Amino acid sequence: MAKGRVSIVVERCKACGFCVEFCPTKVLALSSAFNSKGYHPPHVVAPEKCSGCDLCGMYCPDFAIYGQRLPVAKEAAPARAAAATNLEVARES
Repeated sequence: MAKGRVSIVVERCKACGFCVEFCPTKVLALSSAFNSKGYHPPHVVAPEKCSGCDLCGMYCPDFAIYGQRLPVAKEAAPARAAAATNLEVARES
């Protein structure tokens, strides 16, 4: 399951390749398709590997791409509720 997501603004891209080169999980590759400016923008080849680190966005000189972390499902919520209940009981004693 992916921890992050990449969003690409295809028409801003000049196909410099920085996002592809610096992606630590190798999520991106340059596309064979052209944008309206005649460049090959990146596309996501392995979305499940994205960590949402946003290195792609930090290196992009044209602000054409950005990564974002996805919210994590919280499984510890019932444990917190139980701890809070125990705390309240301890205060009453």
